[in-house]
Amino acid sequence: MATIPITKRGAEMLKEELHRLKTVERPAVISAIAEARAQGDLSENADYDAAKDRQGFIEGRIQEIEGKLSVAQVIDPSAVDGGGKVVFGATVELEDEDSGDMVRYQIVGEDEADLKQGLINISSPIARALIGKEEGDTAEVQAPGGIRRYEVVAVSYQ
Repeated sequence: MATIPITKRGAEMLKEELHRLKTVERPAVISAIAEARAQGDLSENADYDAAKDRQGFIEGRIQEIEGKLSVAQVIDPSAVDGGGKVVFGATVELEDEDSGDMVRYQIVGEDEADLKQGLINISSPIARALIGKEEGDTAEVQAPGGIRRYEVVAVSYQ
């Protein structure tokens, strides 16, 4: 299986979620199943069915996180030397050439992406268009409304 890039912060977030699932969520759902079993007939017990569904979700998420962490390539953006180029983990300031609007994005892994916080997925169209660009370069992005052009104003590694 190929490695997946993830920032140090993203790996910590996944580890925290995994810890919470194993130490809080899993014991709580086991307790809920035990309580539902104590009520008797399981064939018409909605609490039991809901608890079993929740248990399935929790166990699936635990496996998913463990799988991702096992193949993760953890990258500390502050230790990256991209030579001024846009690379994974870089923070990029862009100017929309049509509107003049300024935006700031950090290129992160799939599990960390949150556009409201300025974190974009490495496999998103805008991130793919930016990889390898330097300050002063123009990136063309195929957006739903047509091609958008962004000028790379600044690249930093934080």
